[in-house]
Amino acid sequence: MTERKDRLKKLVKVQEQLKALHETRRAGFLAAASAAGQETAELMQRFDAEGSLSSLFPELYHRRIAEAADRQTQNLESAQQEAGLLASATARTNMVERAYRSARRDDERQKSDRDRLELIEQKRHRD
Repeated sequence: MTERKDRLKKLVKVQEQLKALHETRRAGFLAAASAAGQETAELMQRFDAEGSLSSLFPELYHRRIAEAADRQTQNLESAQQEAGLLASATARTNMVERAYRSARRDDERQKSDRDRLELIEQKRHRD
């Protein structure tokens, strides 16, 4: 039983690392989406500002605004996908943690039973 408990303990660590990876990736995608959204807003403000070069290069501004908006959309979609993976990883982590706790309880129970049996045997041999 100890071997199973040890394997489950290692698996819990791996699942927690995987969960942390998905959390980190999701946070990165959300940060990138926010940055792209800010870039879009800034470009739009510059486009509308007086003295802007947007009248000379409107296609360049429109292209950069569209690219920033696309990056924002792609990063939000990626963050949503990571949220799904995170939910799955969380469910797996919880499941493995429950199995580990159960194995640990079983292992402790068996150890306690063995200790009691040894005490009984020792007592018998003394009497």
